[in-house]
Amino acid sequence: GRSIEDARVRVLLDALQDASAGLRRELALPTTISRPADSVAAVTGERPGVRGVPARALADDDPQLLDQLLALPQVHLIIDGYNVTKTGYGTLTLADQRNRLMTGLGGLVAQTRVEVTVVFDGAELNAPVQVVAPRGVRVLFSAPGEIADDLIRQLVRAEPPGRAIAVVSSDREVAESVRRMGARPVPSGLLLRRLGRA
Repeated sequence: GRSIEDARVRVLLDALQDASAGLRRELALPTTISRPADSVAAVTGERPGVRGVPARALADDDPQLLDQLLALPQVHLIIDGYNVTKTGYGTLTLADQRNRLMTGLGGLVAQTRVEVTVVFDGAELNAPVQVVAPRGVRVLFSAPGEIADDLIRQLVRAEPPGRAIAVVSSDREVAESVRRMGARPVPSGLLLRRLGRA
């Protein structure tokens, strides 16, 4: 009962899928390949240590901006953790801020299936930090002597050219530097608004 146009689209998609599988076999690419962000050295909470993305010309403060970015295929959402939490939940303790952000991100990842990396300043870590990251959320702490902003830039540089990357931070210096590297900066308030609606 499908139209001829639907059948043509299906044949084209099947051909593309078969071609990509053949190319993967020919290049001997592993079936379980890690993400570029996994190669960036950072400190995890358990082990403390001593080009522009299109968004249809939306302004940085337009509520639809984040929704459009999250709809891009294979987008990587990199979040300046404390920048977001101090903007939205500044009266809470740092542990409560992290937990509240993780809870919200768990719902976001479940809805959108995007790759999410949250970066926290970890220079003052003297003991393990317990962060219960939901499935699909990578949590990184900057190493001593390094600020989260530098780790965010490393994550952006680790991605291949052309991949859609959105960096959530209201820090103007971070926003400008990642924009020059090809990522789309997003103000923290937009993520907080999106998490509030989920």
